[in-house]
Amino acid sequence: MPSLSNSLAMDRNIYSPAITKQLNLHSIRSQANIRPTLLAMMRTLAIVVLIALLGETTAVFSQTYSMYVANESDDTVMLIQFDGKELSILETVTVGTIHTEIEGPHGLAVDLDGKHWFVSIAHGQPFGKVVRYSTTDNRPTGTVTLGMFPASMAVSSQTGLLYVANFNLHGNPEPSSISVVDPDAMLEVGRITTGIMPHGSAFGPDGRRHYSVAMMNSALFELDALNLNVIRDIPLGQGAKPTWVSIHPDEPLAYVAANGADQILIVDTEAGRITARLNAPGAPYNLAVSPDGKTLVATLKSAQAVSIFDLSTGTERARVPSSQPVTHGVIIAPDNQYAFVTSEGTGATPGAVDVINLTTAARIASLQAGQQTGGIAFWRITD
Repeated sequence: MPSLSNSLAMDRNIYSPAITKQLNLHSIRSQANIRPTLLAMMRTLAIVVLIALLGETTAVFSQTYSMYVANESDDTVMLIQFDGKELSILETVTVGTIHTEIEGPHGLAVDLDGKHWFVSIAHGQPFGKVVRYSTTDNRPTGTVTLGMFPASMAVSSQTGLLYVANFNLHGNPEPSSISVVDPDAMLEVGRITTGIMPHGSAFGPDGRRHYSVAMMNSALFELDALNLNVIRDIPLGQGAKPTWVSIHPDEPLAYVAANGADQILIVDTEAGRITARLNAPGAPYNLAVSPDGKTLVATLKSAQAVSIFDLSTGTERARVPSSQPVTHGVIIAPDNQYAFVTSEGTGATPGAVDVINLTTAARIASLQAGQQTGGIAFWRITD
């Protein structure tokens, strides 16, 4: 049976003008009653969509960042996680074997597939060593003896070999070397003589060129990672006292921490010369370039701070205080979101690990670690 409104639509002329006006008013009121209902439904839908979007955003930022940190004066390495809000220690691994002496775990590295981590044990009798550990259970799986005071190290993406700087901190002031280690066999397959007190260990994007600095030569050494020989050494100027080198991921540029000159030197690795200098008061010590090539982070060892540079302009964007003095190591997460910084502490005060949000340039988390916290290596991101 047709409704009253449908009947009206079929033939309005059979009703008087007064009745027609009344029925039109009824129709308008009906539509008016529908509008609030539709608006309420639309608001509910918008809230549901917003909740879903917020859920996705939360999922993106709920990643967990895992890294290894070395405590040089208590012979431990810590597995540390950051959940986006807080840092926590998952495990503390004792790495020394001579219980009556401090053996000094210094440098750290993780292999390409993330299945093993390596730590350099700097103090030896007289030679130091590198020990390999499984990331599955953090138990040692191999050892190789190297030179005097093995320190910084890195793995080549081209060869898969481990390149370790023999810092020779306590030996005679003579040229030392870079040891090349087969990480599967834990066998030293080469030793390349460089400069006095070599430190830092980094690769160009293709893994074919290795870079380290010689503190007492004030030079940057470029090695052929395949043929295991020195290609050239690039002078950095008297008094530079370089301590670290980090390589741009896309451009032929090396960033060198000139600790003695309070500068960061930008070296064109094709031309083999310094092209720019960034002022960094506070004894820059370690450096990290973000994977996207936009940001440089430098630890300022005597300033208890971290300097953040915008590489597009070459200017210091921010200087962020660290939670403990003697700021040491720095790494940047693969997603470019955070920098993780170690500080040694002084005297009996333990060292620390800080997290810096690179978007806001603010320290957002800190954790007390062990004695003289220094070396740091990134392991993985998990959801």
